[in-house]
Amino acid sequence: MLGDREFCSLKLANWLTEQKVYFCLRIKKDAFIEIEPKIWLQLKDSGLSPGVSFFYQGIKYTKATGFISFNLAGKWKRKRFGVAPEEGWFILTNLDNLDSAIIAYKQRFDIEEMFRDFKSGGYNLEDTNVSGRRLISLILLISLAYTAATISGQKIKHKGVQKYVGRIKESLRTVRRHSSFYIGLYGSNWVNFMENSYELVAELMILAPNKRKYYQQGERAMRLILSAS
Repeated sequence: MLGDREFCSLKLANWLTEQKVYFCLRIKKDAFIEIEPKIWLQLKDSGLSPGVSFFYQGIKYTKATGFISFNLAGKWKRKRFGVAPEEGWFILTNLDNLDSAIIAYKQRFDIEEMFRDFKSGGYNLEDTNVSGRRLISLILLISLAYTAATISGQKIKHKGVQKYVGRIKESLRTVRRHSSFYIGLYGSNWVNFMENSYELVAELMILAPNKRKYYQQGERAMRLILSAS
């Protein structure tokens, strides 16, 4: 079970432990943990900084009554190219080591990306306002379309023409700008736009013949994207 700060609660952690379910729940930096008997530490004062990580075993989380002992993983990614994440992670868990907790929690971001693609980043699922069986049916259809777009995006990247769909690099950005899903979905849109505006583009090439080389490169990219669909 993976949860962001909005979902972390003592009751949930206790219940998951009772159900023998492994969990990683991110907690806020203003939370308190008891690292030794009657010695409480607020997480923002734990010394976590870029490049630092730690793992506490058998800590007590919050000063409320009725809690049991948990483990706490702390990690803040080091700087890359002079840039570091704005904040680190404090993860309440019942896993028994730092690496296991971090590897598990990282999977949450892949899930969040998928939710974004299902909603505002792609298919606007939230705007349908459907529920029940209709919602389940729609999610199944979106899942199929999502898979097809992702595979298409991977093929487009393999052919080396993703730059025609979206910018690949951005100043001071250390991670990829667009996912394979984005490239696959909007690659299809770009090709459709080219087909619908073919005559207009041909007229523009007459006015600017020095751009013909780039237009021909775009045509080649369009054919490669079509072959990846």
